Amino acid sequence: MVNKRKVAVLGATGMMGQKFVQLLAHHPWFEVSAVAASDKSVGKEYASSIGSRKEANLPNSVAELVVTEPKPQALDDPDIAFSALPAEVAGPVEEDFAKAGMPVFSNASSHRMDPFVPLLNPEVNPEHAEMVEEQKRRMKTDGFIVANPNCTTAILTLSLKPLQDKFGIETVVVSSMQAVSGAGYPGVASLDIMQNVIPFIRNEEEKVEHETNKILGTLSKPAGITVSASCNRVPTLHGHMEAVFAKTRSSATPNEIIRTPQQLKLPSAPEHPIIVRDEEDRPQTRLDVDEGNGMTVTVGRVRRDPALNGVKYMALGHNLIRGGAGCSILNAELLLAKKLIK
Repeated sequence: MVNKRKVAVLGATGMMGQKFVQLLAHHPWFEVSAVAASDKSVGKEYASSIGSRKEANLPNSVAELVVTEPKPQALDDPDIAFSALPAEVAGPVEEDFAKAGMPVFSNASSHRMDPFVPLLNPEVNPEHAEMVEEQKRRMKTDGFIVANPNCTTAILTLSLKPLQDKFGIETVVVSSMQAVSGAGYPGVASLDIMQNVIPFIRNEEEKVEHETNKILGTLSKPAGITVSASCNRVPTLHGHMEAVFAKTRSSATPNEIIRTPQQLKLPSAPEHPIIVRDEEDRPQTRLDVDEGNGMTVTVGRVRRDPALNGVKYMALGHNLIRGGAGCSILNAELLLAKKLIK
């Protein structure tokens, strides 16, 4: 693209917001023209508002942006908004931007289960992007909202997609081991998580169980898979590991688990969305979490599951990138490629 689209990042000072800014800072299609956050940051330069929490050097054009309120009228008419707002405030703010005629790509949970909001994991259900046309008709505006999945769901559904396409899936049981960065900043207190595992993450299991069926279903009907999730917080920084047990409709063997090629050919899309490791002790968080610039899900220990008459495996993905900002940016690239953004 010769002319970059101007984008605003809402909730730009939080951990996920900073990841959005970092990934967008040198993007070939997008240019960060505005950053918005809560009242305590409004009026400050972006670099000073995040201070020492900055993970990477930012170009001056971004570092010197003045933080504004997350309101359409407060911004200089960007073409696209990326939302990293917390769920408790994201809903009405994102609706305001959509009603103002702006495409909104949201990492928040507020609109994921809305019937006309696509819940997109681009290599899994790109056809669901078409839902924005009905959404625009109903809102009578060119604006719309596209949601990306919960971080755990994004990793899970990408790993399940080849199984669903080739064998069909009846039941999925998943137990997650989720990094502390998934709780945002400052997140989990160090005295709670050090040398510990916390077997509860509020609302996480419900999100995984409901979102998986929306993503793997059709435009008009959820997939109807029985999904049972157990979610745990573990003392790793980035990367969610998942132990997955899948009962398939037709018999599947480990050797038949296909390795999916990259078909999107978009800037943020990894060459291999899924990598299957043959070693008996992979994936490992420290070794594999950044595969594909954080956009690849690494699968390993694929084997028969006699209990469910299916397969079982381990899956690992970067919760802030594939499970967060990276997925949302790839969603925007997809809709531009499909000419669903004017």
